[in-house]
Amino acid sequence: MGPLSGIRIIELAGIGPGPFACMLLADMGADIIRVDRADKVNAGVFDRPNLELMNRGRRSIGVDLKNPEGVELVLQLVEQADALIEGFRPGVTERMGVGPDVCLARNPRLVYGRMTGWGQDGPMAQAAGHDINYIALAGALAHFGRKGGKPTPPINLVGDFGGGGMFMAFGIACGILEAKTSGRGQVVDVAMVDGSAVLMSMMWGLKALGIWQDEAGVNLLDTGAPFYDTYETSDGKFVSIGSLEPQFYAELIRRIGWEGEELPFQMDPSGYETMREKFTALFKTKTRDEWDEILLATDACYAPVLTMTEARENEHIRARNTIVERNGMPQPAPAPRFSRTAPEIQRDAPWPGQHTDEALTDWGVDASAVAKLREGGAIA
Repeated sequence: MGPLSGIRIIELAGIGPGPFACMLLADMGADIIRVDRADKVNAGVFDRPNLELMNRGRRSIGVDLKNPEGVELVLQLVEQADALIEGFRPGVTERMGVGPDVCLARNPRLVYGRMTGWGQDGPMAQAAGHDINYIALAGALAHFGRKGGKPTPPINLVGDFGGGGMFMAFGIACGILEAKTSGRGQVVDVAMVDGSAVLMSMMWGLKALGIWQDEAGVNLLDTGAPFYDTYETSDGKFVSIGSLEPQFYAELIRRIGWEGEELPFQMDPSGYETMREKFTALFKTKTRDEWDEILLATDACYAPVLTMTEARENEHIRARNTIVERNGMPQPAPAPRFSRTAPEIQRDAPWPGQHTDEALTDWGVDASAVAKLREGGAIA
């Protein structure tokens, strides 16, 4: 029922941002076949590969892409697909026999998504890397940290998932939409370094205006300002304050009982450390729950800092079903939400090769052909 219902996508199994992109697309209703390596069948990366949440929503087939018949099988599936997503280094799928030129020759309308860290070209294209490296080169990592401290990776949300997976899902959707108009497919080059740079667009604008500095921890949004920071409470927990606008800051000051006191002007940097010391001392006088009673759901721009476990039990999160449980496993619900074509988790994450026969049959491969492919070792 999701907005991408009827869209068919092939995923050449990888890790990180590619699976995340496919999870997003599957949540929106796309029919995705995940092509796992035949030697991964019954030998998952983890003891319980079916708990890898980013693999949810699609079916897995086990294919030996070193076997010519396995390659031909994937190309037959390509003929029926709207898109293909791969996450290998540049040139790898060409050597496997399923590169973009071959695939587009079989299906000129195909959108061929390529996920890499550095991109398909450039002096670093063939180098290994991870999220921390991509966001470092993109000029993002330098801005995560406190004044005088070293850069702190924001786990792998910015490079892998924001700059990579979400840009792949966006690129695939755009490519499919364009192909429906032009009748022609194309290659979508998704580089995590590019996407991470795009995520910094607002900061580039602020820098051009002279109100963002290269030094970390001295700007409005990177803990430089005392009214956009986290503070420890008396029970060793933390709260967040984001009272940027003057009316919200005034509401914060009123609710914490400082209205009428002689305080530094909110936007005067010379008073920042004074206010930070005052906030630090104040928030340590009450527990996090006590601060919730005073500030939560007000225009003071406040929220408790919750762990994943705590977030699941939060009243607002529960009211919106932001975290759902499927077969006993908590996980984020699909987002965004649609009023008519509601997205949903279509199925649990599969074991590698779990749906080989079922998925191939649904995509038009005859049962006798499936048996022959298995006999020849092309599928598992």
